[in-house]
Amino acid sequence: MPVLNTNEIKNLLPHRYPFLLIDRVLDYELNKTLKAVKNITVNEPYFQGHFPVKPVMPGVLIIEALAQAAAILGSLSLAGTLEVEPLYFLVGVDNARFRQTVEPGDQLIINVDFLSVRRKIWKFYTCATVSDKKVASAEILTTIVDP
Repeated sequence: MPVLNTNEIKNLLPHRYPFLLIDRVLDYELNKTLKAVKNITVNEPYFQGHFPVKPVMPGVLIIEALAQAAAILGSLSLAGTLEVEPLYFLVGVDNARFRQTVEPGDQLIINVDFLSVRRKIWKFYTCATVSDKKVASAEILTTIVDP
């Protein structure tokens, strides 16, 4: 049973299909960690062109999924502390590494660890795995803006 389903995630993020890249949040601890999942299906729109002969999830979309998971952790951690629901903007990606391709049928497990917040810049360490193998990692930097 997921901690947060897709409808609950939509209450936290402004993203919608086809750009909502988190299917479920499996677990989280406020201001600390979050574990989420993205199911990679063959009918994802980007597979038509990336690449028709060997479908591979674009690295930039893996980074976006990592950033969305980080924004969910931030949003949950700040829930009820601000006058308006904020938007999280991606302001930086540091030390991004891709170790393995992500293909249709894979289940991308995303782990987020909160690192720090300084001058309204939130920093997270993120890691994505498929079948317990690390496929990507990055430090994600976000900021909060009023909608």
